[in-house]
Amino acid sequence: MRSRRWLALAWAVVVLGILAHQFQFWRASRLDTDVLALLPEDEQNPAVSAAGRQLADQAGRQLAMLVGADDWPAAKQAAAAARTALAGHTDLLQIQAGDAQAFDSTLAFYRPWRDRLLTPAQRDWLRQAGPEEVGGRALMQLYQPAGPKLGEWRDDPLGLWPQWWEARGQETRARPRDGQLWLRAEGRDWILLNYRSRSAGFAASGETPVTEALAQARAAAAAVVPGARLVAIGVPLYAEAAAAQASREMSTIGYGSLAAVLLLVWLTFRSLRPIALVALSLLIGCAAALSVTALLFERVHLITLVFGASLVGVAEDYGFHYFAARQGQPPEQRWRLMRALLPGLALALLTSVLAYLALGLAPFPGLRQMAVFSAVGLLAAFLTVVCWFPALDGGQLPRTVLADRLGRSLMRWPRWRPNRRGWLGLLGLACFIGLGLSQLRSQDDIRQLQSAPPQLIAAQRELGRLLGLPSPVQFYLIEGADAEQVLQRETTLKQRLDRLQAAGVLEGYRAVSDWLPAQSQQRTDAALTAAAEAIALQAVTRASGETASRADFAEPPLLPEQWLASPAAATLRAQWLGRQGDRYYSVLLLRGLDDNRVLPKLAAAAQGLGGVSWIDRTAQISSLMQRYRLMMGGLLVAGYAAVLLVLLWRFRRAAWRALLPTALGSLLTLALFGYLGEPLQLFNALALLLLLGMGVDYGIFLLEHPGDGSAWLAVALAGVSTLLSFGLLALSATPALRAFGLTMLLGEVLIWLLTPFFRPAHPAATLSRSHAP
Repeated sequence: MRSRRWLALAWAVVVLGILAHQFQFWRASRLDTDVLALLPEDEQNPAVSAAGRQLADQAGRQLAMLVGADDWPAAKQAAAAARTALAGHTDLLQIQAGDAQAFDSTLAFYRPWRDRLLTPAQRDWLRQAGPEEVGGRALMQLYQPAGPKLGEWRDDPLGLWPQWWEARGQETRARPRDGQLWLRAEGRDWILLNYRSRSAGFAASGETPVTEALAQARAAAAAVVPGARLVAIGVPLYAEAAAAQASREMSTIGYGSLAAVLLLVWLTFRSLRPIALVALSLLIGCAAALSVTALLFERVHLITLVFGASLVGVAEDYGFHYFAARQGQPPEQRWRLMRALLPGLALALLTSVLAYLALGLAPFPGLRQMAVFSAVGLLAAFLTVVCWFPALDGGQLPRTVLADRLGRSLMRWPRWRPNRRGWLGLLGLACFIGLGLSQLRSQDDIRQLQSAPPQLIAAQRELGRLLGLPSPVQFYLIEGADAEQVLQRETTLKQRLDRLQAAGVLEGYRAVSDWLPAQSQQRTDAALTAAAEAIALQAVTRASGETASRADFAEPPLLPEQWLASPAAATLRAQWLGRQGDRYYSVLLLRGLDDNRVLPKLAAAAQGLGGVSWIDRTAQISSLMQRYRLMMGGLLVAGYAAVLLVLLWRFRRAAWRALLPTALGSLLTLALFGYLGEPLQLFNALALLLLLGMGVDYGIFLLEHPGDGSAWLAVALAGVSTLLSFGLLALSATPALRAFGLTMLLGEVLIWLLTPFFRPAHPAATLSRSHAP
């Protein structure tokens, strides 16, 4: 008796610690909405993952907006109205520095190195132009200042610098106009507004404050200028949409399945005590799962919570088995009853936890979180049942009509027998399965992770089309022994890309070396500029009779450290990875990748260039998902072998009766996918792995308590509740969870229906509730 009390008190201390951590966790809001956090790290080159993270971090809180109207005055009015509306949300959004101010500071930074900032066309001209051409251009710049000036004549006698800035301006279609960034496209004048979100873009309640603020700005612009449009995009909007979706799905899946389970408990036992205790085990299981996951991982992903909401359908199984056996038994027998149930419950827990932990073998951080969350949640629910249920369950629990009917239904269930009819039935089932599997096709696509609202995707495409934004998923990764070699290799790659751009294969690119030339290039260009400007100054001196002197420039070259610390690096800092291990890396981004048919030509451009790699993150991640789908298939086979060994140790020659229904149900699910045209994905394979752990439980309980109607009652309740929870995942807007839920829905139904077919013969089968040893 004393050991029982100490066990209950020890678990109470653990639960109090969990509750304290829960309070701290929700105050800190350590929840992740970034879908990229679910993806695996690149195994061959960690720099690829570093590049993806750095590009994503730069865009993490940025919001880009285009306000458009039919003409320029109307566009300015609409943009002013949008700014005024957003000015009332300074707690959410911070407007970025003015474009004119940013340009002036960048111009001032580059001025000491103006002599070594040349475009390829300028470089060719300086090499080929004769003294007369150079002198004539200098005189024209002096006497006919028709072009734009960025300083005094002596600072740039050949007018090279404005051309260099014009080339840099080609990286975006937006141009300065009246102190704002403007572009004309699709019959409208557009003004670009840049904001930074102050919040993390997540609200546990599902609120979307940034989205609502933008809606107010959109309405304000349309009120001032009828027909005005505001198109906005940014990671905060995706984060809010993901949070709102997760909140809805957690309510639908978690609370929906919890309510269904508790209603099922009430209908079966007609007592509030089982409802309260089962609900307690579920809440403690979910809280413990969240706490341990938060302690092991830096942040908990929202999809983990949505997936974890389905834990309700599994964690209540232990409580079901306890109360199903407890019906009609005197209260003083409850501890002996628990001891009798413990071997079967522990074996069921072991198989389920192993199946969940197998998820963690895949290098998907999101899957590892789901594995830990689910395994810990099951263990906590199990310990709550074992440690607290007998102690808290002190009253009578009479039998109910529904429980008796469910228990008796086992005796009316057909049972497979090894005769001619039985073997023919299995042969027909095998033919049905084989034909369905022959029609099954696979699909490994990163888009199964995406669930953004269509309006956000449409806005992303429109804004990207209007501005010509670079692609964040296809790029070149350049590596070298030092920063200088990286920049030199970038320069070589750009020569090939210039030819592709001239051929219309791509619209353009954005490279660090355009803003930070290699030191060797700087020295060469500085020498070219000095020689040409010396000729220009001589020509002006001869023509004017006055001595013309050249401006002073910095002697040392512009270094990466200086550039990174300057305002000039603001938009490209994420493309410079710097030192990763013993190598240096940079990223070159491409614009105008609207046609996937050009990707092979871009990949070919990197061939033969040392240290240059073509990266297609979409294709790479899809390839990874294919590889791990195949790996999970092999793991599934190994899992069946391992479970069979455990069952053989426990049940000897009858072990096949617990395993065969799960195997047949899983194969039938795949066959139905083949008939329905549903593709096989990694997440289907993961669901099949979990079906192994949970489906075998039904067979285990029927073998542990052969012919016992209470065991079948518990199996029936467990099957229905699991079906409700995991089946509701099929309603998820996240394609991955929907595929997972559909597999679990079909698999659970089929396994539950097949398990009693293969129960052992038991001539003394009764509705006995006695589990005493």
